[in-house]
Amino acid sequence: MAVVTGADDRGVDESDTATRNLTPTVNQSVGRPDLEQDESQNHRKRRDRDAAGRPRQARPRDALGRPLAYGATGVEPVPEEPLPPDETVAAARSLVDDGRPFSAHEVLEARWKAGPAGERDLWQGLAQICVGLTHAARGRPVGAARLVERGAGRLDAYAASGGPTYGLDLAVVVACARHRALTR
Repeated sequence: MAVVTGADDRGVDESDTATRNLTPTVNQSVGRPDLEQDESQNHRKRRDRDAAGRPRQARPRDALGRPLAYGATGVEPVPEEPLPPDETVAAARSLVDDGRPFSAHEVLEARWKAGPAGERDLWQGLAQICVGLTHAARGRPVGAARLVERGAGRLDAYAASGGPTYGLDLAVVVACARHRALTR
């Protein structure tokens, strides 16, 4: 493997804990970048983790979910534990209204991962729509349209199943998301 030099060319801050002790390389057999870990540092120590060792995001983020430097002031993080369905809907709606669709996506993602399999399309579709709104707010119209449509497809499938919608009119949610994604 050939070592790629010039970390500054990649915009990587060598002091950043996420990149420390990683050596970028190019896998000559397939021509793709790989990372080799410095064996002197435990992999688990390089990632933000809670007391139980589960990965957690301790790095501050801006309102659109972009990571900020450690120590910077970001938006208030959302809980990583799933909320009950009605609270999930209320929290996600409030976050979207406050211009934080990425945070709304995180709230919905927690519910989707913890919820019953029969509701997966509902929560995943709503989360994908929020990611689409995030792309729109970041000035990425193609990504916005794709994610909103992917989410809309999941919500259409869920609506056809007749499952609970927790007070949401899914057709209105989709129409509103399409409008927001196109007008940003």
